[in-house]
Amino acid sequence: METVFITGGSGTVGSAFIEANYHAYKFVSYSRNEKMQVALKRKFPDIDIELGSVEDCIALKRAIQRVRPDIVIHAAALKHVDTAERSPIAASKVNIVGTMNVVEACVESDVKVALAISTDKACMADSCYGYTKALTERIFLEADCQRTAFAVCRFGNVAHSHGSVIPFWLSLKAEGKALPLTSKKMNRLMFSRFDAAALVSRAVDKARRGGGFVLSTPMKSVNMETLAGLISANVEEIGLRPGEKFDEILISSEESRFTRIEDGLFVIDYQDPLVEEEVCVSEYSSLTAEFMTESELRQLIDDADSTLSASLLRSKLY
Repeated sequence: METVFITGGSGTVGSAFIEANYHAYKFVSYSRNEKMQVALKRKFPDIDIELGSVEDCIALKRAIQRVRPDIVIHAAALKHVDTAERSPIAASKVNIVGTMNVVEACVESDVKVALAISTDKACMADSCYGYTKALTERIFLEADCQRTAFAVCRFGNVAHSHGSVIPFWLSLKAEGKALPLTSKKMNRLMFSRFDAAALVSRAVDKARRGGGFVLSTPMKSVNMETLAGLISANVEEIGLRPGEKFDEILISSEESRFTRIEDGLFVIDYQDPLVEEEVCVSEYSSLTAEFMTESELRQLIDDADSTLSASLLRSKLY
């Protein structure tokens, strides 16, 4: 059985991937968040946990050398746009230096496949968080070699992730508070944690045949005013936060000549440009994508509500 080492493994993407593939791999979660690591271990007793930060190159290398994983999924990151705007040094230490440490550790330990989790904010970046994730992508793509296949998986917003808007709004509603909405014009590309886990699985399988690519998937757009209105009638518009914009781009027009569609997925390969007549992808963004229906939005809300309730229950038990 292959071993998968996940940095930030106790986060939403890591735990979703573990849940979806619990009996297919041996898992090791590497994270500095002791509380979340312990909760993950109690939920999935067969996994191993390692406490540590990707910023600590020595500790990270020792952990990977000790585990000798076949696959590394690099999900650890400082993820909030406004936090990165206020603390660009901290964001760079985790998202850039941490990524370089992961690359070095993977090559030195002969890891077969290394996959970085990225974001649509890396495309046409114009925020500190976006800049750091754009560099994360480029660092992994440059590192690709025969020894280790490096690849990237680019997401939109994961609806159930820790600190994301749906669980946050549900918590405020439960407290009888108004939901803060930055702008009625704001749209976001969004999918579930189950979709995220499935995309990571497909990226890992593709990387077994060689790396050097960014993999993404078409996803639907969500108007944030519509979403907020389905959760509560008590909504307060507060204005854009630092680094935010109205729409997010998953695939830019500049990237379109490097983007193929394979089995319904977007594959970006900067080393293999398409000729003009082969280009089949134009800009794909939260403004151009198909919008979710009300029933699809309600399903996202229900799934997030169930996830939040389970998390609260575990915190009370432990």
